[in-house]
Amino acid sequence: MPYEPPTHRVERSIRATTGAKIVAGVDEVGRGAWAGPVTVCAAITGLRRPPADLTDSKLIPEPRRSALAEELGGWVTAYSLGHSSPEEIDDLGMTAALRLAAVRALDGLPTRPDAVILDGKHNYLGPPWKVRTVIKGDQTCVAVAAASVIAKVRRDALMAELAPQYAEFAFQENAGYPSPVHRAALEAQGPTPLHRLSWAYMDALTRWKHLKRTRIEPTEHEQIDLF
Repeated sequence: MPYEPPTHRVERSIRATTGAKIVAGVDEVGRGAWAGPVTVCAAITGLRRPPADLTDSKLIPEPRRSALAEELGGWVTAYSLGHSSPEEIDDLGMTAALRLAAVRALDGLPTRPDAVILDGKHNYLGPPWKVRTVIKGDQTCVAVAAASVIAKVRRDALMAELAPQYAEFAFQENAGYPSPVHRAALEAQGPTPLHRLSWAYMDALTRWKHLKRTRIEPTEHEQIDLF
């Protein structure tokens, strides 16, 4: 394994310092895509030894990533997915859309977590959730890594299911992210109902840029007390 496996160090710290008994790891996928939802997974893993090869989903090649996601589905204590649609992303802006998807994921868990480990440096979740942000949490924290893999595989599968409706865009290959095929299809046919119309790529589409929506820019991140 070319990387250090994730651990329960952060979760143990949270449990020890706050008394939290249930800690969920949260990660997102689809933030930088041109099309499709942004997807958030919340996973509760406890302190058990994780399956082999678990790390940030981007570091795991296919087909191991899909096999690992299936394995994680039976290994985690619980997990839940939340999505924000392209329309919600355009209406709310990405920060608020991420928060919406994360709340949907957390609300879908059978038990409300006492605390959340959120991948990255920005707390887009906020109160009333007790959040610990961890840069590269998807590589270092077991629960966040599990959420990363499940979110990636499930969103990729969703985009593959939608691909036959928009064959020229090859969503089964690019999952809605930028690619030469994706860009060529946009230039020829314009955006689909799956596309985020407030994204900057619309500026380069001469025939279609009149469809661009005004993007809601996120405000400065609020100072949220972390523990």
